[in-house]
Amino acid sequence: MALTDEAILRIKEMILGGQLKPGDRLPREADLAETLGLSRNSLREAVRALALINILDVRQGDGTYVTSLDPNLLLDALTFVVDFHRDDSVLDFLRVRRILEPAAAAMAAQTVTPEQLQEMQAVIDASHVDSTPEELLTSDIEFHRLVSSASGNAVLASLIEGLSGPTNRARIWRGRTQAGAQDRTVREHQAILDALVAGEPDLAHAAMVSHVAGVEAWLRLVR
Repeated sequence: MALTDEAILRIKEMILGGQLKPGDRLPREADLAETLGLSRNSLREAVRALALINILDVRQGDGTYVTSLDPNLLLDALTFVVDFHRDDSVLDFLRVRRILEPAAAAMAAQTVTPEQLQEMQAVIDASHVDSTPEELLTSDIEFHRLVSSASGNAVLASLIEGLSGPTNRARIWRGRTQAGAQDRTVREHQAILDALVAGEPDLAHAAMVSHVAGVEAWLRLVR
């Protein structure tokens, strides 16, 4: 194992073991290197690597701290990588969404609050058949965000939000070229919401599968 990788592993173990907690300041570089039995150069490279993926926060003139380890923050690195994927991988992203989003909807059916249901209904009510594809996409993104957030699982919600970006262009394209796409989206959103209101996880799961799979099936036909 490379020395830098070993240093990363040792710091990770300290965080997982509770020796370093969110918000804690790391010991001085020299002291930490001695404690871990590593060179200061290896430790320095490990800190840089962990800062890039938002595990550590290097504050010039103040020290190095463990971040909040909030899922949204940690998954920023995933979103950055996702943004570099080309359009020809959009089907892969849709397949992953078809796995994750129905699971989130099923969870949401058991945990959603009346206030969250009202927010979702407001998004649907604000969507119109004559909306532009861009306007409909904005509503679509917000509806899916609300459903995943209602799952109560912040990691799952962050993953879904990060993976949705590469599919946006396909969703706009569908809205511009497929007759009835706007109306179909609104109806499918309402079916998902109705299942959430009823507190039916299986129905919510099935409705979300149908919704996401519809875009996937259309894209296969037109590619």
